[in-house]
Amino acid sequence: MTLLFVLVTETQNIAYYTMNIYKSVTHYNNHKKGFSSERCILAAIIILLFLTSPFMSRYVSARPGDEVRDEDRFASLREQMVQQQIKARGINDPATIEAMRNVPRHRFVPTARQRQAYNDGPMPIGHGQTISQPYIVAYMTQLINPEPGMKVLEIGTGSGYQAAVLAEITDEVYTIEIIEELGKWGEGNLRDAGYDNVRVKLADGYYGWEEHAPFDAIVVTAAADHIPPPLVEQLKDGGSMIIPVGSAFRTQNLMLVEKQGDETVTRSLIPVRFVPFTRAEDQ
Repeated sequence: MTLLFVLVTETQNIAYYTMNIYKSVTHYNNHKKGFSSERCILAAIIILLFLTSPFMSRYVSARPGDEVRDEDRFASLREQMVQQQIKARGINDPATIEAMRNVPRHRFVPTARQRQAYNDGPMPIGHGQTISQPYIVAYMTQLINPEPGMKVLEIGTGSGYQAAVLAEITDEVYTIEIIEELGKWGEGNLRDAGYDNVRVKLADGYYGWEEHAPFDAIVVTAAADHIPPPLVEQLKDGGSMIIPVGSAFRTQNLMLVEKQGDETVTRSLIPVRFVPFTRAEDQ
């Protein structure tokens, strides 16, 4: 019902503004006698599209209360996401569900795409990277059995969303991003959202973050063609790593790696599609 209300309201707003612009153009035309009715309608539509474009939005101040209404709308969309995409598909870890409910996903996507932030799918964030589908974020989070007191390493900061979800539950999150512009943006998103228990490093994630090892869990958000040995070494005894493994731009396997003493147990879970694991030599 909320989504229907939003759609109806936005449609009414568009119709209202289009009609008013059309009346203004027609009024001007009646004096100048330069356009046909069809051209008046076309002019009204072009003016409306220009005024509502992202370009113009940078120069038009928001009306009082708009930000509050937007946050209320995003909160409603986030709850729908949790109910329909997360819980309905079998995610049952209370901490993971609450984290997905709390993290404002729309603050971790480009501004122009905020209205699509809670859609059921991945979303491009620039530099050939994506923010993962909400369900996949929740699924990977649940697999490491997150809880307070844990120290977690993430490979592939991106926009910072997965790190934010982990930071909602665990005490310490260390995250590595190899693309400098993306890493700085993701770090800014995390700071703006208030996640001060996350540390960001610009580096090749293949080698992990040795000075802060060992980690209770490692979450890798890019597809590698093999499991990096340095990451396995940096897992605590009894720790787990979740990582997509396979060829770039093809279906990969999401793997769960569990460290038991000097041995590791690896399980293939589900087919996935992730962006490739970027290495320093690839840049």
